[in-house]
Amino acid sequence: MMWDAGLILAAYLLGSIPFGVAVARAQGGVDLRQVGSGNIGATNVLRVVGKGAAALTLLGDIGKGAVAVGLGRLLKVSPTLLAVIALAAVVGHVLPVFAGFRGGKGVATTLGVVLAAMPAVGGLLLVIWLAAAGVWRYSSLAALVASAALPGLAWWLDGRRPMVGMSAALFFIVLVRHRENIVRLWQGREGKIGQKTGGSSGPMVQ
Repeated sequence: MMWDAGLILAAYLLGSIPFGVAVARAQGGVDLRQVGSGNIGATNVLRVVGKGAAALTLLGDIGKGAVAVGLGRLLKVSPTLLAVIALAAVVGHVLPVFAGFRGGKGVATTLGVVLAAMPAVGGLLLVIWLAAAGVWRYSSLAALVASAALPGLAWWLDGRRPMVGMSAALFFIVLVRHRENIVRLWQGREGKIGQKTGGSSGPMVQ
């Protein structure tokens, strides 16, 4: 039990690493939480600092989720514990202890944990996001479309109850974190990918 709790805590701490804050400070000399949308994800880094910094942030946010779940798989934990580890990593990104609990929207880290836990599902998730982003040019809308598809993909391609439950919980987290984006989308005020505005586009890259 203590070992399980330690793995969950480690996943949360990994998820809490604020790559966007570190990259924006190192490459742009800015506090990401005080500029643009204030979000610590790669979408805000893209607007404020640039493409290279956004790519580094994206890789970091995906990687920390993949590493957390990969460690669980390496240790051959149960599917239930693996699902909890994955959720802990995403919660860490959303509510990071290392950034005053002001985190991102969880989509890149969601992609990381899904790629590590269910590679086929993660691959399709990425394809769906890229297709939606290419058609509509809204990162937030692409994130919502992809995450909405996640529970069904998990049921279809994996079938394990803990993985399906985890996927539904991840969709809920992404949906809640995008509630302001949903309002802006409805009102036609949402910023498109790469658009340098004060608004926030939601992420597969946040």
